[in-house]
Amino acid sequence: VQLQASGGGLVQAGGSLRLSCTASGVTIRSYHMGWFRQAPGKEREFVGVSRRSSGTSILPDSMKGRFTISRDNAKNTVYLQVNSARPEDTAVYYCAASSSVQFHTPTQYAYWGQGTQVTVSS
Repeated sequence: VQLQASGGGLVQAGGSLRLSCTASGVTIRSYHMGWFRQAPGKEREFVGVSRRSSGTSILPDSMKGRFTISRDNAKNTVYLQVNSARPEDTAVYYCAASSSVQFHTPTQYAYWGQGTQVTVSS
């Protein structure tokens, strides 16, 4: 099983970027596909999830409005769109796959991508 995250890089504050996570060895249709991020010295933070049953996304209130999660099951890929980027969004972003009933915490995810660095300059 492999989750390959891509699309990270350097973006100016106020800019946008889209992260992609392509899976191999699993069919994402059967999994909740989550995004997490981890800044230096901080715990891994839940960004949101695309649910396996409906494909609808759930994001914590702190992420709503600027972050959008979508999936393309035919491409076995999930996306994270970041708009109006802020310096505090700087982190390594991870995608992960969960077959658990719950999906808000890292321990509920069985498979993880390697992470992609996002740096937002002020």
